[in-house]
Amino acid sequence: MDQKRLRVRYLFDRARRLNPTQLIELAHQVKKVSKAPLPIIIGDMLWCSVRYEMGFRDYVVWDIRILNARERATWMTHPKAFRLNRTLNGPDSKVILGDKMRFLSDFADLTGREWIDAAAASDEELRAFIDRHPRVIAKPAAGEGGAGIGIYDTAETADVAAWRALLIERDQTLLEEVLAQHEDLNALYPDSVNTVRMITYRDPQDELHVIASVLRIGNGAVIDNFASGGMFTMLDDNGVALYPGVDKQSNIYHQHPATGTTIKGLQVPFYPQVVEMIADAAKRLPTVPYVGWDIAITPDGPALIEANHNSSVFQMKPSASGIRTGLLYRYRDAIGADVVDNKR
Repeated sequence: MDQKRLRVRYLFDRARRLNPTQLIELAHQVKKVSKAPLPIIIGDMLWCSVRYEMGFRDYVVWDIRILNARERATWMTHPKAFRLNRTLNGPDSKVILGDKMRFLSDFADLTGREWIDAAAASDEELRAFIDRHPRVIAKPAAGEGGAGIGIYDTAETADVAAWRALLIERDQTLLEEVLAQHEDLNALYPDSVNTVRMITYRDPQDELHVIASVLRIGNGAVIDNFASGGMFTMLDDNGVALYPGVDKQSNIYHQHPATGTTIKGLQVPFYPQVVEMIADAAKRLPTVPYVGWDIAITPDGPALIEANHNSSVFQMKPSASGIRTGLLYRYRDAIGADVVDNKR
């Protein structure tokens, strides 16, 4: 399906699924940066969804209301990313990267942790696994966005068969060793593994382009996902945090509320090794050139968590960064303006 048809299909689906209640709730969030009446804000949100191919939450999170037309045109959006996922990546991309157990097997040398399929393992194998790892993270084998993830303390698990039944009921059959993170990121927030999301494109000449690099930070939960209450900040090309953290509700955090650690200026340890590892990993996905990688930083170096064929878009809101332009130019530079802007 070509990109123009994908855009029309997306807009049609968006109109069909329009939730007026959600739209009004998002418009109320915009009031944090705008004094305009709600009808004006809602009308502007609808206009931007068509004019700039922009999701409603994109409009809120990136303070689009306060920007002029020229500035608005510089932002990458989730609908554009949807098109790129569908047009750049092969039809097998979801099969290759959506199955977490397959991914862990294919990239076993880069993941840095032990795992087990609780549904397929014998009682003896499962008992041996939890005896080695008194804390494990449990996930759906095909989940996205951090949904359904939990952490279990297994030291007091006496009935392995009953626990397995509970995991199957909760669709948490992928069990992984909980990685220890580097002390610098532990000081930032110790109750989740704070990961790097790196969005990359491998061009036809096999050159890797790092389009965006993000530090995702937990906040009150065991995972750091933005959709699950976490926050993020953008990293520069050396792995240094450029701005304060921002969460889904558009709250800005100069220091982490749980630890008091300053976010802007934080250096992600082993960042050159992160880039080197992803350059190696990307070559193993010949049919999936556009990927969002998640990487943990352990005391010994980076560990690959997962890869996403449908990565979200990360940019820093102007009210947190002081910068009123987005990162669309980085996508254009890496992938080509004609593809990104839907001109072919």
